[in-house]
Amino acid sequence: MKKVFILFFLFQSVLTYGQYNVEHSVYFDTDEFILTKTEQTRLQKLLTTLSRDNVIQIEIYGFCDDRGGENYNLILSQNRANSIKRIFNDASFFPEKISSVDGKGELLLNIIDDKDPSVLRALNRRVDVVISYPEEDSPSYNLVEKMENKNKFILENVLFITGYSYVTRNSKKTLSNVVKTIKESDFSFVIQGHVCCTEGTLDAVDKKTNKRNLSVARAKFVYDFFIKNGIDKSRMSYEGLAHKFPLGGSADKDRRVEIFIVSD
Repeated sequence: MKKVFILFFLFQSVLTYGQYNVEHSVYFDTDEFILTKTEQTRLQKLLTTLSRDNVIQIEIYGFCDDRGGENYNLILSQNRANSIKRIFNDASFFPEKISSVDGKGELLLNIIDDKDPSVLRALNRRVDVVISYPEEDSPSYNLVEKMENKNKFILENVLFITGYSYVTRNSKKTLSNVVKTIKESDFSFVIQGHVCCTEGTLDAVDKKTNKRNLSVARAKFVYDFFIKNGIDKSRMSYEGLAHKFPLGGSADKDRRVEIFIVSD
């Protein structure tokens, strides 16, 4: 068990310093600038969980896919950014701190490795929100959270794009730090994917494949990332646990990937 405690200490030591940013993306249907009910609920849940102390600034950036003309895309992306600003106003979440509400037009997405134009377009139709806090008010940014079972850890701040098995840009940075820590040990482990918000114990649908195996796809994404970055595949495996083990409380807690250590 000694190595497990060393692992936890090392994970705890990987912190983000400087200004602390909360980043969140919401996604739109084709040619629309009003959020779907699902996406609006996601954003409103975020606003209820964020700290309201010492917000420095809020930035809102709108994007769209490549199917419209340049002027049309600029207007559509600006309307999308404006619609998110209105949600912040309605929620009374410091609208006076909003420093940027910019429509950027067409976005050439390069944070995922995918050649399917329909997937790329869907992920381009979005608004990115960045909420900044001063360093002293940032929450502890542990990469893992110790569970009752000391052999299991949640990968904190590894966030997936809604409905897909692609992580956000900042999550790749987090995973890179996890890789460095795992390389310093020699334990074997299972990567376990979990999803939220399905009925019963069902898995969620992967929007890329339309298969009900999103928890498996997300665990495999982490598995492939680890292999690509030098972790021997003989040390690990992956599995999807669907919605069988909800943690309760916020749905975001159920939308997670865990590391289960099977030997040390």
